[in-house]
Amino acid sequence: MDLQSSTGATATSASRSASHHLLQALLDHGIEYLFCNLGTDHAPIIEEMARWREEGRPLPKVVLCPHENTALHMAGGYAIATGRGQAALVHVDAGTANSAMAMHNLFRARVPILLMAGRAPATTFNGVDGGRDTYVHFVQEPFDQASVVRPYVKWEYTLPWPSMAEEVIARAHSVMQSDPPGPVYLMLPREVLAAPCPPEELHPFPAACHLPVKACGTQPKLIRQIAEKLVASEDPLLVTAYAGRNHRTPALVEELALLTGMRVCEFNSVYTNIRRDSPCFGGYLPGPFAEKADVGLMVDVDVPWVPKTTRVNPKAWWAQMDLDAIKRDMPMWGFATNARIEGDSELLLAQLISAVKAIATPEFHARAAARMKKLEAAHAERQQKIEAAASAPGEVGAINPAYLCAAVHRALADHDVVLNEGIRNTNTVFEQVPRNEPGTLVGLPGGGLGFSAGTALGVKLARPSSRVVHFVGDGTFYFSNPTSTYAVAREYDVPIFTVVLDNTGWAAVKESTLRMYPKGRAFITSEYASLLPKDMDFAGVAEAAGAHGERLTDPANVDAAIARCLKALDEGRSALLHARIAPL
Repeated sequence: MDLQSSTGATATSASRSASHHLLQALLDHGIEYLFCNLGTDHAPIIEEMARWREEGRPLPKVVLCPHENTALHMAGGYAIATGRGQAALVHVDAGTANSAMAMHNLFRARVPILLMAGRAPATTFNGVDGGRDTYVHFVQEPFDQASVVRPYVKWEYTLPWPSMAEEVIARAHSVMQSDPPGPVYLMLPREVLAAPCPPEELHPFPAACHLPVKACGTQPKLIRQIAEKLVASEDPLLVTAYAGRNHRTPALVEELALLTGMRVCEFNSVYTNIRRDSPCFGGYLPGPFAEKADVGLMVDVDVPWVPKTTRVNPKAWWAQMDLDAIKRDMPMWGFATNARIEGDSELLLAQLISAVKAIATPEFHARAAARMKKLEAAHAERQQKIEAAASAPGEVGAINPAYLCAAVHRALADHDVVLNEGIRNTNTVFEQVPRNEPGTLVGLPGGGLGFSAGTALGVKLARPSSRVVHFVGDGTFYFSNPTSTYAVAREYDVPIFTVVLDNTGWAAVKESTLRMYPKGRAFITSEYASLLPKDMDFAGVAEAAGAHGERLTDPANVDAAIARCLKALDEGRSALLHARIAPL
C-alpha cells in the first residue's frame, strides 16, 4: 500500500504551516470548491492561498458569499447535483450561527458538506503567532461553539495540532461521504493554522486509503420475504421521497412498479423518484391509498404520511428499505413495519426485482396486468384534474398559481432543474411543473426556509447547460438572503430564475392555527399574525444586482413575462418573476 501523500513530505522538507497542509488535504480528497464567508480568524489560510497563487499551485476554487446561508446552501446544491461533498469556510461562532439553518436543511437532506469555522484565538499574553490582536477576538469565544450546529452534523472536531491537518481532513471527508452522508463540522484555531509543521511529525493520509463506507444490498432471504408478499398482494403501494438522490434508482422504482402493478406515491418529495408520466405514479398524497393497500413498501422516505389524518389498513404488511432505516437522528419515529432493511435502494430494488421475477407465476402476471389497467385509468383521471386546475388564469392581483406554474412548465426543457420551496403552493408546483428526468427536481427536505436560492446557485454551478428555476413564496423570499444570492449569481456567472408566488403572508401559519382551532378566537376575529408587508418590490431587489425583474399582476401577461425572464436567463442574467397571487 502506497502511503505517500501528494505533499511529498520527507525528513528534509521545509516546514510548512498547518494552513498549507489543510489546503493540500482538501485537494487530495477531491474538494473542488471552498464556499467562503471569511473573517479575522482566517488570516493564515488567506496568506497561504496567496503564497500558492504566487507559486502557481492549484487551489480549490474560492467562491466568496456575502452571507453564510448562501455559502452553505450553494455548497449543498453542488453536492446534490454531483454527489461530491464540498467545503465551506465561515467565521468563528458568528458565522457558525448564520450557518445553522442551512446545516439543518442539509442534514435532513443527507448532503455531504464539510463546514469549517475558525475559532477565535485563545492566546493573549504570550506572543504566539495568530494570538489575539483585536477586540472581537475576546468576544467571539463562547464556551461551546460547536453546540450551535451539533444537532445537525455527523461529526465535529477541533484541529488540535498543526501536523494533524491532513489526518483530520481525511477523517472528516470519509465520515461526511459515508452512508448515510451528511454534514460534518471542523473548528480551526488561528494559532494552530499559523503554526509550522516539522517534517518529522508529518504522516501521509491519502484518499485512497481513507475511503467512505457505502451502503450495500442485503441477504437474499430478506428480499425473498418481501417478494413473496408482493406476488401475493392484491393492492400494493410504494411510498418514497428521496430514492432519486441516486439517479439510477428511479428507473428501478418504475420497473418494480410495472412488474407488480403497484402504485407509487411520494410524500414531501425531495427528488424525482419516478417519472411523472408513468401510469404507476399516484401523486403526492399517499394517505388514501395507504388506507386500502394490503402490502406496502417504504423506500427512502422519512415521513410516509401524517398518521393524524391517515388510517392505515390494520391488516396490511409493510416493509421498509432505506438508506437510514432506523432514522438515527430523529428522536421518535413510530411508523409500523414488518420488515426493515437498511441499505442502498438501488441495490435493494435490483435484488427485489430479480426475486419477484424468480417466483412470478402466470396468475401473478395476470393480476398485475389487471391492476395496471386500473392504474392507467386513475393516472389519466388525475392528469385531467391537474390540467383543469390550471385552466382558469385568475384575476388581476390574484393570479391562479396553477395557471402560472403550468406556463413556466411549458417554457422549460426536460433537462432543466426545478427547486420547489413553494410551501403552501408546494403541491401546485409539483403537479404543474412535473419533472421526469432524474436529477431535475429538488424539494425542501428540512424545515428551514431559504433553502432553494443558494441551492439553485450550487446546482447551476454543477450544471451550467441547464436552466435552474426555483419557486418560493414571499415569506420564503425574505429568508433567502436575496441580495447575497443575486450578488453571487452575477459575480460567478451562475444565473438562476426565481419565481415568487406572493400572497403577502404566511399561509402556513394561518392554516396551522385553523387546523388546531377551526372555530377559535383567531378564526372569529380573523387575526392570525401572519400578514407580511404589502406592495413590496421583490423584482427591484434582483435588479439591484443586475438581474432582470418582472412585476406580474395581470394573468394576461403571464406568458410574455416568463419569456422575458428566460431570455435574460439564456443571456447570462438572473431573472426574478414577482407574481401577485390571491392574497392571504
